[in-house]
Amino acid sequence: MHEQIQLPSLAETAGATAIALDFETASASKGSICSIGLAWIKDGQVSHVAHRLIRPHDMRFAPSYIAIHGIYPYHVEHEPEFPAIWDELLPHLEAAPLLLAHNAPFDIGVLRAALTHYGQPWPTLSYLCTVKIARAAWPQLDNHKLDTVAAHIGFELRHHAADSDAAACASIAIRATADSEALSLTDALPRWSIRPGRIEPGYHEACSTLRDRAKFRSHARLPRWLRQI
Repeated sequence: MHEQIQLPSLAETAGATAIALDFETASASKGSICSIGLAWIKDGQVSHVAHRLIRPHDMRFAPSYIAIHGIYPYHVEHEPEFPAIWDELLPHLEAAPLLLAHNAPFDIGVLRAALTHYGQPWPTLSYLCTVKIARAAWPQLDNHKLDTVAAHIGFELRHHAADSDAAACASIAIRATADSEALSLTDALPRWSIRPGRIEPGYHEACSTLRDRAKFRSHARLPRWLRQI
């Protein structure tokens, strides 16, 4: 479950259209990354997968989180901290047009927290949440959790193994695009009324649907005292 899979070279992933990302954390502290999984989409399929264990800065592991992903302190005590992995990862993220995450508010929040903790500048990235994609593509599902959607598309998921979660996220995007009969994921976005999120130094905008944006506009029109309730 905790096998390390090194990142491919930039030459191997040249032409990738997106990278799916999944973090596992040691505790409720968003910057406490203990595992990262990645999956590259190239030529309409998952072309490469990577998995790295990471030593959290404080090595505080909550038992409830260990129960979820099975990563103990001894698994990561000799692994590098986040900045060393980030130096490897950043060129790949800069080369890909899109970053994908299932429940992106969590993973993007983890990334931002880790970068901020270590004093690293935020990169400039566009990203999509595959929960929103799955809701648009398959509204009939009981829910759009990763395990539910993975089962729907026939993906054999090892849930909370970060490499498997990332590969499932990428596979959801690929299958949703095919089911929409769009030429590409980017072409499918207007059909789903999904706008990519974006982060850049000092700025963050969430991935959103038309309904999200309408709700935000309605909220913004409320008096300030009501917005705080």
